[in-house]
Amino acid sequence: MANPDKKVEELKEKILSAQKNGDIASLYILEHDANELLAEEVLHGYYQNILDLALERLTQTLEAHVRMDMQEVQDFATVRALYEYAVENYSAGSAKDAAALFEVLAGLTNDQKFSDALKMHWAAAGEGISLENFIDKIADVNATQAAGTFYISAFTNEAQKLLDKSQTTEDDE
Repeated sequence: MANPDKKVEELKEKILSAQKNGDIASLYILEHDANELLAEEVLHGYYQNILDLALERLTQTLEAHVRMDMQEVQDFATVRALYEYAVENYSAGSAKDAAALFEVLAGLTNDQKFSDALKMHWAAAGEGISLENFIDKIADVNATQAAGTFYISAFTNEAQKLLDKSQTTEDDE
């Protein structure tokens, strides 16, 4: 059996290399090993670094006035990191912050299905619907799992009612 300390050191070298290269996709590839081998406080820094890199790429994308290409591995990994951050905010009860992130993400990529799904997230968070209620009443978790997406991509009939309400509210403003 390999020396656990050596495995940790090798993993840390790979992580450092990916960080230096701004390679979010490689960091996600290393995620399983990181979760198995790294201490909790180190893991927190690991995920924080992924988020920092994603926010940096987001800034560059917005400044360049371009959309992220979901077929490009670094763009895909960046969007995934930003989505996870938005859901983390949503889960923590920061629906307003989550709604703002979902709004940005909805217009960030060239993927229409992703954009449409994030508009649903945005509407729910904007209405102050808790993440638990969003998952229980609006999201279709089974269909999302079957689709194999990293984001909630399928919705129940309640979702259309939410969108209709959201559109009515926007039209009234």
